[in-house]
Parts: sequence; structure tokens; C-alpha cells
Amino acid sequence: MGKHGKKQSLNHRRGKRTSYTLENSEEEGINEYPLSPPASSAQGVALSDSDQESQEKEEDEENQEQETGFDGTNAVDNGVPSKFALYQQSVQSPKGDISYLQKFFLMYVGGRAPLHLQEDFCGTALLSVEWLHSDARRTAVGLDLDVEALNWCMENNVNRIGADVCSRISLFHGNVLQPLESKLVNFCPDESMQNMTLRDNEGDSVTGMNSSPGSTKTGQNTKSLKDIQLPARDIVCAFNYSCCCLHNRKELVLYFKHALNALSRKGGIFVMDLYGGTSSEGMLRLQRRFPNFTYVWEQAEFDIIQRKTRISLHFNLHKQHRKLRHAFSYSWRLWSLPEVKDCLEEAGFRSVHFWIRSMPDSEQIRRTDGLSVGRDVKYEEATSFQQQDSWNAYIVVWHRLSRYKTRELNTGKLLKLILMLKPTQATVGLSGAQA
Repeated sequence: MGKHGKKQSLNHRRGKRTSYTLENSEEEGINEYPLSPPASSAQGVALSDSDQESQEKEEDEENQEQETGFDGTNAVDNGVPSKFALYQQSVQSPKGDISYLQKFFLMYVGGRAPLHLQEDFCGTALLSVEWLHSDARRTAVGLDLDVEALNWCMENNVNRIGADVCSRISLFHGNVLQPLESKLVNFCPDESMQNMTLRDNEGDSVTGMNSSPGSTKTGQNTKSLKDIQLPARDIVCAFNYSCCCLHNRKELVLYFKHALNALSRKGGIFVMDLYGGTSSEGMLRLQRRFPNFTYVWEQAEFDIIQRKTRISLHFNLHKQHRKLRHAFSYSWRLWSLPEVKDCLEEAGFRSVHFWIRSMPDSEQIRRTDGLSVGRDVKYEEATSFQQQDSWNAYIVVWHRLSRYKTRELNTGKLLKLILMLKPTQATVGLSGAQA
């Protein structure tokens, strides 16, 4: 239920059922990646006092309890909390993820502190916001397909962290398979992120034009990622099992190539997470109880040929005696660790590392309290791991343009110039080089 318990869900593609398809002819054949299911509409999540689909036996005990109210700052008009606030509280653990990101960077790259993060499938960008707090030099880039989640982040996460921190984060609305076409959804009028941070990464940035202050909403005049100069990222991550939303190998390899291109030439890492185990390939229903609500994680039937399943997240609100059924739903392709490794290597990464931890058996954690389950179990690097009921993994790859590679590129440029000379000159030049 997530890294905290059994399974953690994806904070992506919430809200409106907008789709984005690739238009680049060179990438023909790549279809849109899955969006919100029919249960999620532009009007939001439906609430019901009685749920005809419910099989939740915990309802009676919930109705007997008297709980305190939710934080009104994250509530909608009828007193029901935002689904994004519930998600952040029940699923995410940004401090834990950041701790491992720092560890992986220092272990595989080293030589400097990681400063520049890109969070793909960022949703409400809670991880990015937390990243900025620990060092005033840090920057964050968030990319997500769901503009509703990004706007909620602006209003509830970014706007509460102060102008200094706000100036160091940029959120983009778009498809991870076409990141350069994504649209900027936030600017900080006091000081642009680009001007603050390029000094820390001079000579190693994504080329483009500097942006000027603008609106917090996307629009026709909003700049794209390709138009903005940003520091090359030290870390790119895709958490909450986001890559399971990419259903075929071509999509997955293409995404990995984009992640690789965003990394600093001085050295950077890409980190994603994955779950598995025997319990992941069948119907499963787990719940985690919090003071004011119960979080329910539900997995439908598992197609062993296509390796696809549907994940739904529900929230049972104690005080309101309401349920948010299918607050988030996803169509997932459950990739295996060897498949991911092959795709990473095909995309150009080398030296793939697996960090795995065992999780409690699903039968033992069908009902748990808070985030206590599995928190004391640490991830350990593994080259072999025996199958069990449930496990979570970080997949870590690092990239650096080595001195040898740089020298090789420079030599290639020299030879190209020589071959552009007249034949006699080229012969003399090559002879001289061989001498």
C-alpha cells in the first residue's frame, strides 16, 4: 500500500480527461498514455452517502466514531477535503524519497551536492516543494499532464512557501513523451528561477530564452519548456509507479531518452520506483486508517498477457460520513525489473542499480493504521532477489559524459573538419595526425 505499506499510487492524470498525443513524425506510432478513467470527470469526484459498489466492511465502525474536522484550508465549499490533500497525507512521503535521492547521487556521482531536480509525473509537486526547503541554492522543475493538479499545487503548496522558495520552482503542463512542448504554468514576478540558478550551473544548461513574469495559468502566450533556459538537472525522478502508465516498450524507451537528455553532463541520476510480488498479479483491496479518513487501495483483475490492471483509490471520510469513490484511478502496465533495465540501456543509460525492500504480506496488512507499516524496513541494493508476496524497488541509473567521451567527440569534430578540406590537404592532414 505504497512505500509506507503495500502499494503507493500514482499522483498523475487527475481531473479532466484531457489527452495528449505525440505529433512528431519521427516518433510516429507513439500513442497517448493513459489518462483519467470515466469515473473522473471535469466536474470533480462524485460524493455519495450510500455506495452501491461498496464492499467495505469497515463502514459500521467508522460511523460510530466521532472525529475532529479536516483542515479547512484544504477543503472545498461543502466541507469535504480536496482529494489532492487527502492523497498527499495518505500516500506520499517526500522526505524519505529525498533522503534516498541524495544518497544515490552522492554514491553514484559524488563530487558535489545535488541542486537541480526534475520531478516527472509530479502531480501536486509535493516532492519538489520539499526539495527546495533544505538548500537555498536548490531548484525544481515539475512536469505533469493534469493541469488541475498543477493549479492546486500553485494555490496550496507553492503559494505558502514564500517568495524566495517560489522563485526556484517551475511547473510545466504537458506530456512526458513530449516534454519540450509542455507549457509553463507558474512564474514568480519578483525574481525568475533562471536568473537565480544558472550561476550555479554555468555552461551546463538547457539552451533557450529566458522567460519573463507571467500568469499562473496556461494559455496561448505561455512559453514552452523549449523556450526557457534552465539548469541541467542533477536528478530526474518518476515516482509513485508513474512509469506503469506507459503501456508499451517504445513509449517507455522514449521517456527514458528524454530523462537522459535532461541530466547534467557533469553527472546526474535518474530514479524511478516500481512494485511487484505475487500479490500484485491479482485482485487486491487494502485500507489504511487515518484520524479523519480511511484510505482504500483497490486493484482490479490482472491481465497476465498484457500485464495490465486498473488501480482505484477511494477515501472514506469519517466525520462527513461520505465516500470519495474512485478519487483517482489508473490503467497500469506492471513492468518487470528486467524489462525496465533493458529499456533504460536501450535509451542510453548504463549501470542500472536495483534497491529493493520486502513488504509485509498483503494478508497481514489489509487494515492498518497510518503510515506505520513497513517504515522501518530499509532499501538495500540487490543483484538477486527471491520472489515474495510484496516488494518495492528504487531503480537507479547514473549518467556522466566522461573525459574519454568528451575527447572522442572533440576528435570526431577535428576529423570532420579535415575531411571538409581538399583531398590533397586532407591527405596531408591525416598523415600529420598519424605521425
